[in-house]
Amino acid sequence: MMKKKTISYSLAALAVLAGIGVFGRLWVVMDSSRSAVADNKTQLADFHSTDAAAIKRGEYVMRLSDCAACHKQSFSGGYKISTPFGALQTSNITPDRDTGIGNMTERDFFNAIRLGRGEKGMLYPAMPYTAYAKLSDQDMHDLWAYMSTLKPVNNAVDENGGMNFPYNIRLAMAGWNLLFFDNSAFQPESLRTVKISQENLDQINRGKYLVDGPAHCSVCHTARNALGGEISSQYLQGGQLGAWFAPDITPNPHVGIGDWSNAQITQYLKTGSDGKNVAAGPMSEAVEHSMQYFTDDDLQAVAAYLKHLPASKTSAPQTFTMDETHRKKGALSFEVNCSACHGVQGEGINGMIPAFAGNRSMLNDPTNMISAMLNGTRAANTSVRPTAAGMPAFDWKMSDQQMADVLNYVRNSWGNKASEVTPEQVAAMRSKTGARAKIEAHSNH
Repeated sequence: MMKKKTISYSLAALAVLAGIGVFGRLWVVMDSSRSAVADNKTQLADFHSTDAAAIKRGEYVMRLSDCAACHKQSFSGGYKISTPFGALQTSNITPDRDTGIGNMTERDFFNAIRLGRGEKGMLYPAMPYTAYAKLSDQDMHDLWAYMSTLKPVNNAVDENGGMNFPYNIRLAMAGWNLLFFDNSAFQPESLRTVKISQENLDQINRGKYLVDGPAHCSVCHTARNALGGEISSQYLQGGQLGAWFAPDITPNPHVGIGDWSNAQITQYLKTGSDGKNVAAGPMSEAVEHSMQYFTDDDLQAVAAYLKHLPASKTSAPQTFTMDETHRKKGALSFEVNCSACHGVQGEGINGMIPAFAGNRSMLNDPTNMISAMLNGTRAANTSVRPTAAGMPAFDWKMSDQQMADVLNYVRNSWGNKASEVTPEQVAAMRSKTGARAKIEAHSNH
């Protein structure tokens, strides 16, 4: 009897210790005490900053953080984000008291941005607080000053009404944060770990801050596990993003940016094209709303940091040989439907239409090419390249097999060698995105 009691007491003690450990971990995850500048007790609706320099810096932080892409130019929210767990709508972040964040104090604002703790409960990581946790106190303080200048917009948004049960229960995010959220300040690299000059180290650390913090690159470019947590061992090595694929942006020579120069990277981020590749889908939005506004120094810092990273271990895509019948069909379809823009020899149009010939980026995961062919897309509209060329949808015009033939043709011509695109892959994307079926011509006879 005594032995059973001893075991029971031991188990109870272990349970208490485990509970203390979990509570302690959660306390660390949600601790907001590291910020000493969020002392303004005034609510945003009543606060109107007069610090012109802080407002200007805060607007730049907003651009670095790509707030307008999700919350819209008016910042009134309502942008739909599809996730594997259901659909979210972005919140109204104007100073409106009833439907926005007008009742937030600066501390509330810090907690929402850096901890994912909003007025309606815990936020979902589609709002990248997991990256914004790295934002400096000064950047947050300046962003608060800028937010006070926005026009209040009355727009009620049902933010998580489209989430599936039980993911629509915000409290569940406490467990997710416990598992995956790192609430620690930005940690720069040092000369002990990076054997370069102090000047180059400063540039790399600025790039690291931008990539890991406001620009939140890993949110898209890092693979996630079944619960939506980033897989740290696959940092920036590519990730699925709904109907798009955010590619590997490490210096991998096969599927990454190994053969990109720093100048090509900065040009691509600034304009949406390096002359051969053209940003599309979510990346087009990021360039248009955010990266075109980066200073040249910051763009160069991002490039320096990315090129400094170790290359992923991903090998070159496995190639295949097209069946001659399908190759001829693909070539004819390309000539009829694609060559006017992409060129007879796949040369594209510099800065506007992506080239296929000699373009290694086209040889990677085919998700983006399938999505663009099915549903169309457009390039970023930037001050340097204001003509945002559009790609029409071909879902109504081509069957799954016809689309696979065209894609295989361009991915295996002009020196290209890529893996096979199957009709099943096209069909799966057609279903996933709700693209139309091919419209069959009917004879009147």
